[in-house]
Amino acid sequence: MTEHIDLKNQTLTDTHTHIYYQAGTPVLKEQMERCLQNGITRLFLPNVDVDSIEKVFETVKAYPNHCFPMLGLHPCDVKENYQDQLDQIYSKIQQSTIYAIGEIGIDLYWDKSTLAIQQDAFAQQINWAKDLGLPISIHCREAFDEVFEVLDAHADERLFGIFHCFTGTLEQAQRAIKLGFKLGIGGVLTYKKSGLDAVVKEIDLEHIVLETDAPYLAPVPFRGKENESSYLIHIAQKLADIHETGIDKVAEITTNNSKNVFKI
Repeated sequence: MTEHIDLKNQTLTDTHTHIYYQAGTPVLKEQMERCLQNGITRLFLPNVDVDSIEKVFETVKAYPNHCFPMLGLHPCDVKENYQDQLDQIYSKIQQSTIYAIGEIGIDLYWDKSTLAIQQDAFAQQINWAKDLGLPISIHCREAFDEVFEVLDAHADERLFGIFHCFTGTLEQAQRAIKLGFKLGIGGVLTYKKSGLDAVVKEIDLEHIVLETDAPYLAPVPFRGKENESSYLIHIAQKLADIHETGIDKVAEITTNNSKNVFKI
């Protein structure tokens, strides 16, 4: 059960959730009901590969007023056949209404040997976003230098989006903001030894959006368990505590930030 927190007339936005993993199951209905009960009424869904596209759109079709699709190729799914995957995803983008290219980026935690093709896939998808006027949702794991290298090479007024699951330093946060990105803050903010709270305290709320990355990275008090989008209230409350303000203000500002990014 999620704790109920009164948001008055405000709404929370989960800018990054894989809730579509539950597409077609009673679990999806239950999780969406808990979201709506807790004021989480806007959820943005990034696919990860070609095979996950169908579940994203099945979920969007079931909840068209609350779930919004993004499409891209996750860096962990950049393999030898990545160009074929990119071509299929781009074809789907041409046929669909989406709100971002994502999640895309570089992940050197699992496999450093694919760096060159990860960089190429990342760059191609950045160019899609710029051509389409869309934001990007960046996955960055143990790869800040490599991600910034690609971003710097493509930096202009058309480059913008969200640094998904931001866990970097204050300097990296400021660099991302300068490049035109919001910081996607999730469950890691609630972990005692993460150090993210000290970074976020120095960042104005105008540069922050909230996310769960469900079913991953559940916040305290659910750490270690499967995450869900309704748990966003715990991240919002932690952010409110750090900034010494009310959760309703956090909801208002971070949701407005998400509207500025996704244009919906």
